[in-house]
Amino acid sequence: MAILISEARIRTRAAEAHIAALCADIAKFDLFTATCDAGTGRAELPWGLATMRAEAEALLMRAEARDEEALSTLKFVLAERLTELAADEKPDIVWTGDGCGGTVLPSFREMRVKGWADVTPHVRRITFFGEDLGRYDSPSLHIRLLIPPAGLDVPEWPVPGRDGRPAWPPEGRRPSSRTYTVRRVDAAAGELDVDFVMHGDEGVASAWAARVQAGQVVGMLGPGGSRLPSADWHLFAGDETALPAMARLLEGLPETARGVAFIEVEDGDDEQPIACRAAINIVWLHRNGVAPGRSPALEQHIKAVEWPKQGTYFGWLGAEAATVKAIRRHWRQDLGLERGQHLAVAYWRLGKSEAEARAERAADET
Repeated sequence: MAILISEARIRTRAAEAHIAALCADIAKFDLFTATCDAGTGRAELPWGLATMRAEAEALLMRAEARDEEALSTLKFVLAERLTELAADEKPDIVWTGDGCGGTVLPSFREMRVKGWADVTPHVRRITFFGEDLGRYDSPSLHIRLLIPPAGLDVPEWPVPGRDGRPAWPPEGRRPSSRTYTVRRVDAAAGELDVDFVMHGDEGVASAWAARVQAGQVVGMLGPGGSRLPSADWHLFAGDETALPAMARLLEGLPETARGVAFIEVEDGDDEQPIACRAAINIVWLHRNGVAPGRSPALEQHIKAVEWPKQGTYFGWLGAEAATVKAIRRHWRQDLGLERGQHLAVAYWRLGKSEAEARAERAADET
């Protein structure tokens, strides 16, 4: 299989410092590896290989990937991280080579609402219809839904920017972007299901889902997110915001897997059927009127688990940020789990806006 290659030469007098910062930043993420030495850097990410080299007053970044979609994602990650780390310098990033010059983002699909159903009192499952959905039938669970502004006759979507990041329409015509989990995909039928937690008009996506109509158009980018490594024993935990991801992961486990799953919801009416073939003990935790993010039950149950003494194991958590922080510390410091043995992701944060929570979640689970 031919490897696609794209390069960017960025003018800077701090190339070595930027390489060191990039490698350190990438290495923070679970399941990523990055090293640097004497003005060179190398990072292995799920989408491909990134190499960096300091030149005379310039930084050369090189991205290698197996296909155009993976290459696009890799360039986006590199540009996004460098732009943030070198914000004072405002680096001018221009990619050349494979995958450049396109007018449509490789990961973009335009979707239409086909139907919907209320799975529980607080969850609405919306079925979308679109073409060429094969790439979404993958272990990468997450997508970004793009909701056009109300009253816009013709939706406008982001297009490829020369720095590898999407170039968005101007305010007033720019769609709102929210991260969701693919609950079900049938590529042959062109169908894809997404579960929306309904909380009135508190958020753009919830308000849109409450008034959804057949035929409405949305955009979709993805998929993304870390994949679940194989293990003999698993611990899954999360609240309703992570329930679609947990359900997909549980349903994808082999029959030989075993473990436990703790799922926090409001009450018994919010429990959902999960077609899990593996020997996973699914335990539903009910808040019963306690505000989301305030119940200690999820953290207490996770900490009380006795992990196996033999075999391979993996812990997965998706919940409010404070719970995630506490459990991540417990897994790493108290249990001594290595980075490849757990993934704890903040799906939301008390008191944070949707945009702030989305940014933190992306940093956890790029």
